[in-house]
Amino acid sequence: MLARCTTATLQGLEAIPVDVEVDLGPGLPALQMVGLADTAIHESRERLRSALRNSGLRVPLTRIVVNLAPAALRKEGTGFDLPIALALLVASGQLPPERLAGLWCAAELGLDGQLRPIRGVLALAIAARRAGARALLVAEANGAEAALVDGLGIWGAASLRQALELLSPDGPSRQDQPQPRLLPPRPPAAAAVDLADVQGQSHGRRALEIAAAGEHHLLLVGPPGSGKTMLARRLPGLLPPLSEAEALAITQIHSVAGLLQHGPGLISERPFRSPHHSCSATALIGGGGNPRPGELSLAHHGVLFLDELAEFPRDVLDQLRQPLESGEIWIHRSRLQACFPCRTTLVAATNPCPCGWHGHDSARCQCLPSRRARYWARLSGPLLDRLDLQVVVQPVTAEQMGQCYRPRPVAPEPAGSENTAGVAARVREARERMQRRNRDRLSNGSLSAPAFRRCVQIDDTALTLWQQAIRARRLSSRSADRVLRVAQTIADLNGARKIGVSELGEALSYRSFDQIS
Repeated sequence: MLARCTTATLQGLEAIPVDVEVDLGPGLPALQMVGLADTAIHESRERLRSALRNSGLRVPLTRIVVNLAPAALRKEGTGFDLPIALALLVASGQLPPERLAGLWCAAELGLDGQLRPIRGVLALAIAARRAGARALLVAEANGAEAALVDGLGIWGAASLRQALELLSPDGPSRQDQPQPRLLPPRPPAAAAVDLADVQGQSHGRRALEIAAAGEHHLLLVGPPGSGKTMLARRLPGLLPPLSEAEALAITQIHSVAGLLQHGPGLISERPFRSPHHSCSATALIGGGGNPRPGELSLAHHGVLFLDELAEFPRDVLDQLRQPLESGEIWIHRSRLQACFPCRTTLVAATNPCPCGWHGHDSARCQCLPSRRARYWARLSGPLLDRLDLQVVVQPVTAEQMGQCYRPRPVAPEPAGSENTAGVAARVREARERMQRRNRDRLSNGSLSAPAFRRCVQIDDTALTLWQQAIRARRLSSRSADRVLRVAQTIADLNGARKIGVSELGEALSYRSFDQIS
């Protein structure tokens, strides 16, 4: 007898429908898998036998052939355990075939018949709704994740036996299904790291505010202990709250990567990813035989922090160039291609030289000019071109550090110690000005070049100064465009209608390392 059940396999961020076909025929007892299945799927034979037996179900003592169609599509993962088991029960007459009509399912089976969660259930639920499925059956731990998709019945089961009860004629009512999605409220800024903790660093704080408002990439250069990491970790708190569409996109990426903690609701906080400088290109960009998202995509709508930037291999860093500009990364393989979104704000931090003390008042640097040149040669000119804000971070003085330990009632609030909430309010107002100005409702750093040219406003004196700066500094067309974008963001933060000389002058002060290559 032949039976079918529908599931899906992941390709990039998408779930591709797969028909699981099970046929029982004459011959010695055996279970054969066909259809380009990976090792995890082939190993399901032993899980199936144990799960069926320990659930009080009969294992057919005959020749069993399982086909995963389309046969030319590679499949991977343990989510095929449940659909194979249900199709096998239909083929052996232990489950009526009409119970699987219009049903999608995916879950891993334990030897005791328990259903275990799998990655990528959110993508699978989106594909099931698109295909017009009546319901999706998943492990109980995946139920809340699948319920983020409206218009699809979601059934969560803890075991194979419970899954069969859900497939009975008395099936689940709407009240039995996982709760629909609710976007959790954003925690107050005081609960996270606060910008008020940063003492001094007025130039770095201002650059952080500009980066948050316009989604500009930021490079922080300074000696060890000058506060580069401390500044970077406070950037997510300055960004506006996530929209529901952004939260759903982030949740789907983390689900496909297998990093989503199984629980209710969407990811409500902007991600902050900080990979070590020893990570490979695949870990940073994404890839693999069946491509998965890398750190760049996991930071989508958030912050990617690359500490010790010059310690990353140059060939790994250069792979960031195109994705940082386009906001997406295409990964091509011989049989497939996958696209991952990566609209992130890059914050990079590095020392000024190998020992880290070049330019410091202590005069501890012993690096020869040739050694410093080799150190900076690890960063290519095209990559530096794409870093809109390049800031030298000076060490904090003893007086500024002492402000942290003075009694609050006695010491006045230090200048430039505004907290995260105050700066975030200005960032939000600046973003609203940007979005009203362009129909794509994007920030200055994310707009395409034609769209930015249509909406930029600059007075004649500032335009002349900009042209002079291009000639004097020998700026590339990309660097010149980035200067103008930063100046427009500064104007938006200042509430100015046009870019003036002061806004352009401040923007030019953030281009410190253009000539290094």
